Amino acid sequence: MVPAEHPLRRVKTLADAALKELSPTFDEMYAAGGRDSAPPERLLKASLLMAFYTVRSERLFCEQLGYNLLFRWFLDMDMVEEPFDHSTFSKNRARLMQHDVAKQFFGQVVAQAQQVRLMTSEHFSVDGTLIDAWASFKSFQPKDRDADRKARNKKKAERRRGGKGPKSGGGRNAEVSFHGEKRGNETHASTTDPEAKLARKGHGQPARLSYAGHALMENRNGLLVDFRISEATGSAERDTALCMLAEELPGSSPVTVGADKAYDTQEFVEQCRHYGVVPHVAQNTTNRASAIDSRTTRHVGYAISQRVRKRIEETFGWIKTVGNFRRTRYKGRERTQLAAYVVGAAYDLIRMAKLLPQPT
Repeated sequence: MVPAEHPLRRVKTLADAALKELSPTFDEMYAAGGRDSAPPERLLKASLLMAFYTVRSERLFCEQLGYNLLFRWFLDMDMVEEPFDHSTFSKNRARLMQHDVAKQFFGQVVAQAQQVRLMTSEHFSVDGTLIDAWASFKSFQPKDRDADRKARNKKKAERRRGGKGPKSGGGRNAEVSFHGEKRGNETHASTTDPEAKLARKGHGQPARLSYAGHALMENRNGLLVDFRISEATGSAERDTALCMLAEELPGSSPVTVGADKAYDTQEFVEQCRHYGVVPHVAQNTTNRASAIDSRTTRHVGYAISQRVRKRIEETFGWIKTVGNFRRTRYKGRERTQLAAYVVGAAYDLIRMAKLLPQPT
C-alpha cells in the first residue's frame, strides 16, 4: 500500500538505523514485569510522524492511527493491532527525559549525516528564535500575590465609590485590564509555566511568554548539529551559542561560525577565538564600534559565511510551520527541550533523505 518511491521509505530506514543504536538504553528503561506498554522506539517514531505531517496533538495522532495505513507501516504495526491511547505519551515522557533518549536519538541522526559526509567539519552558523510557551498572557501574575490582591481590591472599591460597578465576570477567564501596570520578569511570573519569560524578538514586536530556541547549523547542506532550548533572557543567544560551540565542535582544527549582529560583542568574539573558532559575525556599528575588524572581514570566507548563515532561517521556518513548533505543547523547559530534539531530528532526516543518492 506504500509506493516504492514514497519519500518516507528512506526516512524510515535512517530512523530505524539510529534507533537500533539506542537499544541498550531502551532495555534499561522498563522493568521486566508489569503490563505491556508501547515501545519507546514507537513513541519516538510517532513523534517524528507528528512533525512530518503537522499533526497538532497526540490525541489527534492516535485517532488517525486507527485508519492511516502509512502511519501504521512507519510504526511497524500490523493491520489488526489496536492503536495505543494518547495518554501513553504522557505516561512515558518522564522515562524518556530521565534517560535523555531524545538527545541521544538526535545525536545518532547527526552521527549518520557525518558518516556519509553530508556535514562539513569546518564551517557553521548559529542563530536564535523565540518559541511561544504554553501559557496565557493572563497567567503572567505578580510574584507577590498578596500585595497584588490588595491593590486589586482597592481599585474595585474605588470604582464602586465612583458609581461604576465591578467588571464583568467570566470565571477563570475573566476580563482583565493591564493598562498602566508595569510588568516584567523580575516582578511577575506565569502561574501556568513559571519557567517561561516575557520576551520579544525586536523593536516594534509584541512581547510574549516564550522560550529561546538556539540552532547550530553546518553550512554545507544546512543540517542541524544542535538545537537547544533555554530561558528567553537578553544574553541567552550568545551564552547558549558558546556552550554549543564548546561542546559540539571540539578539536584542534580551526572552524568558522557565522552569526548576525546580535552576536557582535567583545565577550562573544573573544570566547570564540579562545575555543579556536573564527567568528564570522555581522558587524554592528550603530552608535558603537564593532568587535570584528578588517582582519576578519577582508577574507572571502567572511562574505560567504554571511551569505550562507541566512539559510538557518529556512530551518526555523520548517520547524515552526511544518514541524508545528511555533508554540510548544508542553510546560517546562525540560519537556520543551525533548520536543525540540525530536523536531530537529525530523528536519535532519527529511534533508538527508533528499540529499543521499537514490538507490538503484
